Amino acid sequence: MKETSLRAILPDHELVRMYEQMVLCREFEESCAEQYTKGHITGFLHLYSGQEAVAVGSTHALHKDDYILSAYREHAQAIVRGAEPRRVMAELFGKATGICKGKGGSMHLFAPELAFMGGYAIVGGQFPIAVGLAFASKFRKEGRIAACFFGDGAVNQGTFHESLNWARLWELPVLFVCENNAYGIGTSVERSSALADIHKRTCGYDIPSVRVDGMDVMAVHAAVKWGAEWVREQNRPYLIEALTYRFRGHSMADPGKYRSAAEVELWKARDPLPAFAIRLIEEGIVTQAELGAIKQESIAIVQEAVTFAEESPWPEDGSVWEDIYA
Repeated sequence: MKETSLRAILPDHELVRMYEQMVLCREFEESCAEQYTKGHITGFLHLYSGQEAVAVGSTHALHKDDYILSAYREHAQAIVRGAEPRRVMAELFGKATGICKGKGGSMHLFAPELAFMGGYAIVGGQFPIAVGLAFASKFRKEGRIAACFFGDGAVNQGTFHESLNWARLWELPVLFVCENNAYGIGTSVERSSALADIHKRTCGYDIPSVRVDGMDVMAVHAAVKWGAEWVREQNRPYLIEALTYRFRGHSMADPGKYRSAAEVELWKARDPLPAFAIRLIEEGIVTQAELGAIKQESIAIVQEAVTFAEESPWPEDGSVWEDIYA
């Protein structure tokens, strides 16, 4: 079956913007890996390379004021939502100019002014928060939904099942988006889940669901666009399972020996960036030269972000007493 023309879905500038953001996210993550090896970023660092189509396709399909919540692999989602790359990089460096004043680090990015309601280091920690935000939205009649992103490794947590149950019972506007990259740390989804088809789990809660190709930015966009509007209109939850893949290990401390080289190469052949670039060129939306310029611009943005982070000050000692509840 012939693919729908890109121009029939979105205008040229939005299509190009989506490609720009995927490239920027890839360059940002690869630079983070370099800064980690240099000792500028410490602690845990979970990179998103390979999964860019999910963050970009989803965010472009949501409203600007819809809540977004994620797990700890969230740099790209924060940047696509509107966070400045320089401030995200500064946060990873632990600097005072970071998006969370250097107190959150890689796993706890948070920008309420962008309705980006956090990355959560606790596996499954975002589920009940998403349900609470959706409850508040419905109570206030705001018309905004909560888009909750999570990995396949989180679906065996009690919070997943409790949150699906309450979201359906209370008829709350939550869009659950599972980024199924096939592994929870080093354990494959087939070994950890009695039902590896994660989207089918919602039948026990009377929640509709769908599976989508998470390596295709337009497929993700279409699924989230439809799902988000259904959630908004029905005031009920919906789940999307996006099949994707992380090109690197679970974190920078993970050599990824549990995956075969053949498997990794098979998925890299489906890299969402060149796949989308080919479609843009074939439909005359961009030229090869323009794609090259986009890459160079992304590299420059990331280099400037690193310089900004390096030159930014460390938090003052007294700031340890700020932004706390007691």
